[in-house]
Amino acid sequence: MIYAYVDMNITNPESLGQYRDVAGAALQKHGGAVLTAGKDNLTIEGVHKAPDMAAILSFPDKASALAWINDPELASVHALRRGAGEVSIIVIG
Repeated sequence: MIYAYVDMNITNPESLGQYRDVAGAALQKHGGAVLTAGKDNLTIEGVHKAPDMAAILSFPDKASALAWINDPELASVHALRRGAGEVSIIVIG
């Protein structure tokens, strides 16, 4: 199992709403799942500002996470997420 941290600062809530409608199926295609997601985030150490929204994703392995992000059939799904604001996704491990 491998995890990914998603950090989002939302500037387009409409795009985020559209992304939420299709994100689960896109993740499942590559064995991924949302473990937790939240908007009430708090930085407890360091200088990094807490994001508007954060999530922890799980994938069976790193290859599955990379297959998800690079899947050409999911380009429109990823475009919705990217269109929602500033997004970073970090694979942990």
